[in-house]
Amino acid sequence: MTDLVSQSKDFTALAMAQVRIVLVHPNHPGNIGAAARALKNMGLSRLIIVGDTPSDHPEARAMSSGALDLLRRAERVDSLHAAIGDTQLQFAMTAREREIAQQPMTPRQAASEAVAAVASALAQASASAGQAPLSVALVFGNETFGLSNEDILACNRLVHIPANPDYSSLNLAAAVQVMTYELRMAVLQHAGAAAELAQSLAVHAAPQQDVERFFEALEQSLVHSGFLRPDNPRRLMEKLRRLFHRAALQAEEVHILRGMLARWDEKAGQATHATQRQQSRSEEHTSELQSRLHLVCRLLLEKK
Repeated sequence: MTDLVSQSKDFTALAMAQVRIVLVHPNHPGNIGAAARALKNMGLSRLIIVGDTPSDHPEARAMSSGALDLLRRAERVDSLHAAIGDTQLQFAMTAREREIAQQPMTPRQAASEAVAAVASALAQASASAGQAPLSVALVFGNETFGLSNEDILACNRLVHIPANPDYSSLNLAAAVQVMTYELRMAVLQHAGAAAELAQSLAVHAAPQQDVERFFEALEQSLVHSGFLRPDNPRRLMEKLRRLFHRAALQAEEVHILRGMLARWDEKAGQATHATQRQQSRSEEHTSELQSRLHLVCRLLLEKK
């Protein structure tokens, strides 16, 4: 397959196969069924449910209409990390402003970036044997509370549907339908220029689980250095997450950053050990002087 972009049928199927829809602790089985229907309408096939809301419920089956096959194949996991850990782009849906996250994109902007990134990665994969395609997750919170701040921070993109501000409450399945429609339109309208736009982002984008390990190492290093105080964190890690998410870290860059942290921590540890050894020698010297002083005092007292 030498030209994935020009072969629209193949490209549409391949691009859609790289996208997963993640429902985080949905409240109602019927919304799972309706979401499955929305996926099948737009040519997607991978649905992941975080939590234990039943997907084989009669209401879910009824609302899925002709998408029972997709509903039966729905994957179930215990955590958002398990659902998105191997993805490179994660679009978190939000109905409200989030101070902790980056500026939200519109569904159209998100779909355009996702498809361009997938196209670039697929083209690279076809040219380089062994190159894995890029994976994308669209992440939706539950009907009552949406996604938690922790879930938002686990994703590297934020999306807001600009509905009527006087009545912006969207049903979960309706939000899924909006996003999957925009995604399909972006696939159908995709051109080579869009792939070039995202080439630097997509080809070697770092998997989310690797980025999370980097954040863990960074936090440990900052705490060890004293720059980050656990008793007064000042939302430092949240701000650093926003910073690095904007940078759209590639896999090689994550490896470089983790290597730098490891080397700094190693040097800091050596310096600490050296200080401790110097302090120990100083204490030994002080102890020796004190012993000699005691001896001199005792001799002087005996002389008297």
